[in-house]
Amino acid sequence: MKTSLRFFLCVIASLPLLGSPAAAQETNLGATLNGLLDYAHKGNPEYAAMRAEVDATTQRIESAGALPDPRFRAELRDVTRQGEQSLMLLPGQVGSTRYLLMQEFPWSGKRDLKRNIAEQDVEAARGRSQGTWIEISSRIKATYARLYLLYRSEKITREIIDLMARLEGVAQARYAGGLAAQQDVIRAQLEQSALHNELIAVEVERRQLKARLNGLLARPAGAPLAMPVALRPMPSPAQLNLSGLEERALARNPQLSTEESRIRAAQLSRDLVLKNRYPDITLGVSPIQYQGTVKEWELMIEMNIPLQQSSRRAQERESEAMLQAAQARKESATWQLLSDLSEKVDAIDAARRTENLVVTQLLPQSEFTYQAALVGYENGKVDFATLLDAQRQIRKARQSQLESQVEAQFRLAEIERIIGEDI
Repeated sequence: MKTSLRFFLCVIASLPLLGSPAAAQETNLGATLNGLLDYAHKGNPEYAAMRAEVDATTQRIESAGALPDPRFRAELRDVTRQGEQSLMLLPGQVGSTRYLLMQEFPWSGKRDLKRNIAEQDVEAARGRSQGTWIEISSRIKATYARLYLLYRSEKITREIIDLMARLEGVAQARYAGGLAAQQDVIRAQLEQSALHNELIAVEVERRQLKARLNGLLARPAGAPLAMPVALRPMPSPAQLNLSGLEERALARNPQLSTEESRIRAAQLSRDLVLKNRYPDITLGVSPIQYQGTVKEWELMIEMNIPLQQSSRRAQERESEAMLQAAQARKESATWQLLSDLSEKVDAIDAARRTENLVVTQLLPQSEFTYQAALVGYENGKVDFATLLDAQRQIRKARQSQLESQVEAQFRLAEIERIIGEDI
């Protein structure tokens, strides 16, 4: 009785949790692409690490433009009072004590340049962070589309298995009536066995993709995921205009944004190196104490003398070469991205045309051929091999249509990765 009561109380206590939005979200996770992206945006540790890096880099701006810490020095002089006493270490017991407070002031403009370099480092970190998220979201989009393909492929395969079972029944009826060979029945059974074997391969790949997707979501590999409901609607041809996409890529691509920040940082670093031709100034004030009284004051100015011209010229040449390298990296990345973008746009166009060809021609023709072959086989006008081939053509056409849709989704994800935003 007590055990039943405890079980009842546990069930009652769990009801609010089961009905909570968080529990519902976990249950439906995987059904839609947006749900997966929202979950990853909040919980992916790689993206969280990049955001933390941006925060850390931001904190460097203030310190980069700050003055160096002041320095303090105390000198105990004539600690034996010209031999009249033993060694003493207190200011009031020595001949005199000199205190020195110094502050270094970099040459005009150096602090601003260091602060600006730090700001460009922050922009580069933001670009890397955005690039990380774009890459993660692109992988999620591709994995989701692949999972959709596997689920729908499994559905098609099971439908074909049912169809083959019916064809086996037809073959058995004809064999029983002496109108067909037993080989027809065996062929139908072999075809079903091959299809069941394909289902095993699909199941294995589906588990692998789920584990990969859970890894992107920072969830255990075996955590449940709902079946994908539908693919994203494809953009219109006008939205996939190549020139418009190129403009968006040049303006929003995270990699190009990062490279641009590196170019500006290299320019500022070159300017900072040129500033090293001029000395930094250190100012100091020094009170001198005799026993218990300060009787003298001294002022001090100190500067470094930039005499090592060959070293500085080498640093200047280095900074100029680093700037040229940053500019070359951006130019290379730009041309590569634009080339990839053109390739992906063409791939989407090819996938669309393939799907249209399948829907308007191949699939209707395959279905007509199958129906004709089925009637012909029942009438004894065609053999079972012809009927099997017609059935395979239907499956091939349906699979081709599905693969064309998913291929377009892959290329769309890659285009969005290149332009740095969703279309």
